[in-house]
Amino acid sequence: MTLDPGLAALRPLGGFFALHTPADASPGPVRELPTLARVYGDPSAHGDPSVFGDPSVFGDPSVFGDPSVFGGASDSGPSQVGGDALSFRVRKVVRALRAPEDRIGASVAQQGLAARLWSVTLGCAVLYGSIPDLAPELLRWDPDGAAPDDLWLTRVRPRPGDAATVARVVVDGHLEPLGAALRARHPVAAGLLRGNAGSALAGTARLLEQWARAHGRPDVAARGRGLTAELFAHPYLADTGVLADGAFRRRSCCLYYRAPGGGLCGDCCFTRPPRSSPRAPSE
Repeated sequence: MTLDPGLAALRPLGGFFALHTPADASPGPVRELPTLARVYGDPSAHGDPSVFGDPSVFGDPSVFGDPSVFGGASDSGPSQVGGDALSFRVRKVVRALRAPEDRIGASVAQQGLAARLWSVTLGCAVLYGSIPDLAPELLRWDPDGAAPDDLWLTRVRPRPGDAATVARVVVDGHLEPLGAALRARHPVAAGLLRGNAGSALAGTARLLEQWARAHGRPDVAARGRGLTAELFAHPYLADTGVLADGAFRRRSCCLYYRAPGGGLCGDCCFTRPPRSSPRAPSE
């Protein structure tokens, strides 16, 4: 199937897989949103994150095994933004979770964005056989928005849908610079962020397979499983956890249990929340 300008094949998968493009004529001041290239840049050049608005509303992240929990649909359109988008997003999550540490917000924010990037690329790869170029300079991001109103692709350029290309687009193009940007701002471990990326990929693959089974598309399910297995062989993801029969058990913890009322995610390395306050080695 040819990659169409509106990425219409993603829409039946649900809002979390959708991506705004110029073809859908979505309203809003898209040009005023920062590109992800800017978001990953020097935080000192971005100014005051408070200009992004009210960070009091965030999606319900109560079940991290399902990436759709990282934000519900928004009908307000993209926010008027400026300043440090990444710091704003982290503060938004911290306030929503009433988290005692900024690194918890950094972890949850990173996992949410990783899941969105995986959903678009994995969805396109299995449905179209190709993916859109998601170069950071082509993607605009609303740090105050929820899926699908958080990401806006300014130009649709097709690229191959093989695992190597998907990894270059998502891991090299986004997850590596996103992780570096977060670690420049917050004391969050690199291994934790890599574990989040693996968890987000596994959760996205699970949602895609559920959709394929419900709609009688064994071909989509098979392609999704094969591509996911290849991606987990990538050095960035290879030691993040164990994927077997569609179930993923990570080797690190996303820190959600440290938030009030948190608890453990379905793929957590722990079997019960640690009692001690010092950081566990896997965090």
